[in-house]
Amino acid sequence: MFGNGVSSSPSTHPLYRSGQPFPRISGYDNVVQQGRLLFGHLGVKEIALACGWSLGGMQAYQWAALFPDRVRRLLPFGSAARPCAYNQVFLQGLKAALLADGNWRESEYSQPEKGLRAFARVYAGWAYSDEFFRDRLYRELGYQTMEQLLIAWEQEHLRLDARDLLAALRTWQCTDVDTGGRAEGGASALGRIQARTLLVPCSTDRYFPAVDNMAEAALISDCEVRVLQSPFGHCALSPGRVPAAMTFLNRCLREILSA
Repeated sequence: MFGNGVSSSPSTHPLYRSGQPFPRISGYDNVVQQGRLLFGHLGVKEIALACGWSLGGMQAYQWAALFPDRVRRLLPFGSAARPCAYNQVFLQGLKAALLADGNWRESEYSQPEKGLRAFARVYAGWAYSDEFFRDRLYRELGYQTMEQLLIAWEQEHLRLDARDLLAALRTWQCTDVDTGGRAEGGASALGRIQARTLLVPCSTDRYFPAVDNMAEAALISDCEVRVLQSPFGHCALSPGRVPAAMTFLNRCLREILSA
């Protein structure tokens, strides 16, 4: 994925490290290049299952819409085909917290530590649910206090490059399942999906609420929605984080792969 700090990104490409603005990359842009790699270079003929969590799930929708005759099954979890208005407000808040650091410079870059700490704390508040914090469920993740959890989020984000975070955030903001033409974006693109589809949201996910998946399911010909009931919010379906959620997800994956 472009901008993730591993592929071509603001922190890895000489042109962008020197201050040149990094282009806005959508999920469509990423999947077009991934398709060229798999189908053109590696000779893959068919995708048995396109799946992913969060932004990875948004790309999974794109796979099924862009290559409807090659993707047999689709299972996005904790995700949606596009960010809703509430999600966009959250993302704008994250961006504002990061850019408020007086040390932020996209050119002559130095790591904006205060901005990254603020970014992490805003992120943590949205990532879980009110029930998670009220019932101190962070203890199940190994943190004795809420502050320990927040510090852990800070430390994780301080290891990242702020320019890469902004690139990924912009991709998240502008991704809307597409087939390459504006006339075929959104609902029309979802209608192109032929894959057997299972959408798996979490009941307390504030980024990608289950109601959005319900609306999407009405546009996909062979689609079911299976809601995970969990107080862990968006992080419930983060791979490997919550054992009970992984049991639920693995059951869904086994079921769709056997169909």
